Amino acid sequence: MNRRELADGLIRARERTLALVDFDDDELHRQYHPLMSPLVWDLAHIGQQEELWLLRGGDLEVPGLLAPNVENLYDAFEHSRASRVDLPLMSPKQAHSYLNTVRDRAFDALDALHDEDPGFVFGLVVSHENQHGETMLQALNLRAGAPILDAGARLPQGRPDVAGSDVVVPGGPFVLGVDAKGEPYSLDNERPAHVVDVPAFRIGRVPVTNREWRQFIDDGGYRERRWWSDRGWAHRNETELVAPQFWNPDGTRTRFGHVETIPDGEPVQHVTYFEAEAYAAWAGARLPTEVEWEKACAWDPHTQRRRRFPWGDTAPDATRANLGGTARRPAEVGAYPDGASAYGVEQMLGDVWEWTSSALRPWPGFTPMIYERYTQPFFDGDYRVLRGGSWAVSADILRPSFRNWDHPIRRQIFSGLRLAWDI
Repeated sequence: MNRRELADGLIRARERTLALVDFDDDELHRQYHPLMSPLVWDLAHIGQQEELWLLRGGDLEVPGLLAPNVENLYDAFEHSRASRVDLPLMSPKQAHSYLNTVRDRAFDALDALHDEDPGFVFGLVVSHENQHGETMLQALNLRAGAPILDAGARLPQGRPDVAGSDVVVPGGPFVLGVDAKGEPYSLDNERPAHVVDVPAFRIGRVPVTNREWRQFIDDGGYRERRWWSDRGWAHRNETELVAPQFWNPDGTRTRFGHVETIPDGEPVQHVTYFEAEAYAAWAGARLPTEVEWEKACAWDPHTQRRRRFPWGDTAPDATRANLGGTARRPAEVGAYPDGASAYGVEQMLGDVWEWTSSALRPWPGFTPMIYERYTQPFFDGDYRVLRGGSWAVSADILRPSFRNWDHPIRRQIFSGLRLAWDI
């Protein structure tokens, strides 16, 4: 990106943020669920991180615009999400003023950027703010009461016949991950690029749908111990799981406060890793590894090179992927044939984050970036990798190499699955 493109990315991220906090002060201070922060915390945290990386070089010892005791309130490692509602947070008016001041100075810093500097930290800030946009959408989806967001933009019609189909990915080497030269705004856990050999496998052409998941429920999938891992069965019993989150007993779902019929053709979302694992076992399949997933998404066996996106090097648009958050839901499977990968796998970017069987681990040669705490503290934790983004992810930050992770019990995230099989 050049300076203009970086500035445009900052502007788009901020416009999205402001649209998600366009509510009165009481609303912004509400905590919708202990798993999520009040929206006003996210708002000020976005500014605090932007100031830290763009104006202070990532050095907390450099004095900032906020008093140290105030800045500490927005340290995500210091204060759990559940506790943030009780902190003496800035008011929405103060947070907005702070964001505006930081942004004005950030643009000055961007203007002063040397021509040979790709501006990685500016890309990092764009990524951070957009990731919080998705987090705020998760919070808003957990909100009880009448809707305060619309039901979402129209989406293209799907092709129901592709549900349940799969494609073969032949065995052989491919380039896993990326380097700074090819993807200058990629994050540390995506690097470095390296060659790995992957045995042949089959993978679902599209994600698992609501209709298919309902068959799992009707067949007793949540009651049959044999489909579940030991940890998964213990969690299922402890939390009394019987269906994806937000599904209601009468066959409807609640989405951002809107109660509606569950669409058969949409990818199922709001399932835990343990549920995804059990479904795959019931279906006679398994979850793909994240390495298999990336090969099916990005590798072109004809040219023997990575594609920048599944369909090629052209940036995402509304004909290829459901991204950006305006839809408020996944598109039906088969809605984006023009977004298929070289192997014919569809909807690998956008719609739902896809659970993989992989634990979060560094690629060989991993080097922490300037924000050392972005990935490194999580490598030894109880996390599973999700791939592909969701409908709530900004197109500005998503790549086939992008790695997300969460605890295997989480399902407030926009998570689904795609199946894989050995050959």
